[in-house]
Amino acid sequence: VQLQASGGGLVQPGGSLRLSCAASGFSFNYYSIEWFRQAPGKEREGVSCIGKYAGDIYYADSVKGRFTISRDNANKMVYLQMNSLKPEDTAVYYCNSLRGLLPWGQETQVTVSS
Repeated sequence: VQLQASGGGLVQPGGSLRLSCAASGFSFNYYSIEWFRQAPGKEREGVSCIGKYAGDIYYADSVKGRFTISRDNANKMVYLQMNSLKPEDTAVYYCNSLRGLLPWGQETQVTVSS
């Protein structure tokens, strides 16, 4: 099982980033996929989740209206488009199955700062 998040970086407040999650080694199409983040000194939290057929989508209140999750089952990818970024979005971002049941993979750092 491999889950590799990428696309993070340093961005100014109000800016945008698109995170990508590349999955392999498991039956991707059968899993809901969730984006998580962990800020320094805080617990890991779920940010957004997408059902296996993209019909069920969830956003944490803190990102609703700013983030958009999508998936490409043919290429085993999940994306997180993040707009209107705020300093409080600064965190390490991970992707995993719903509720984080698979082994944690590579994270990507998002830093929102002027």
